Amino acid sequence: MTDRALMSRRLFFTRVAQGTALAATGGLIWSYLLGQQARATPYAIRPPGARSEAEFNARCIKCGQCVDACPYDTLDLATADAGVPIGTPYFMPRQVPCYMCPDIPCTRACPTGALDPALEDINEASMGLAVIDTENCLSWQGLRCEICFRECPVQGKAITIEHHPRRISKHAMFVPVVNSDDCTGCGTCEKACPTQEAAIRVLQPELVQGRIGDHYRLGWTTDTPITPEFSAGTATGGAAEPAAGLDYLNEGAP
Repeated sequence: MTDRALMSRRLFFTRVAQGTALAATGGLIWSYLLGQQARATPYAIRPPGARSEAEFNARCIKCGQCVDACPYDTLDLATADAGVPIGTPYFMPRQVPCYMCPDIPCTRACPTGALDPALEDINEASMGLAVIDTENCLSWQGLRCEICFRECPVQGKAITIEHHPRRISKHAMFVPVVNSDDCTGCGTCEKACPTQEAAIRVLQPELVQGRIGDHYRLGWTTDTPITPEFSAGTATGGAAEPAAGLDYLNEGAP
């Protein structure tokens, strides 16, 4: 075998070995990325106007335009170790909260509708829900803090101050209470909390809120529908009489 043929053969095997190594390395990296994606939390705090997590991930093309549009550098694109689906926008309120721009530039910049363009009032945003750790909140321990209340951009609505009696004193405690209907999840309260680890944190509502269920009828509320069997009797020239209660257990019994 000539020297030239021998060198060509060596070059061939070298290239094959390099290709095999590259393929193996690429496979390892891909497996790592898939593993990270599988472990990613579905409860990341998204920009204002984000749709449901499943629809958001289906629409988001990871272009980063919302990140560029944010004037406060609140948003980041998730890296492989962020615990969030890779390349999608999210923010960590303890580091930089959403400062609730009135013109909502991040939503306007989204080209796919992953951030709903129908959101016109930033106070209607629902990025998450603030939850108070009453065991570590200074106000709930009897100290006057109220920083989260004062810093809240929806002051007097999302967070209110209520007085609670103390067990060993005649003086009341003034404590913050979060109203879920008005909280936007901006995270300003979490950022401002003076405790070593924030005693108020923004989480996705699914993690902290229950659901009563449609089978419970709250008759004292105005938005509870009244079904025919529970409505008042039909008036026939006189005052309506209440309908008799339904006996589901004994109905039809001999």
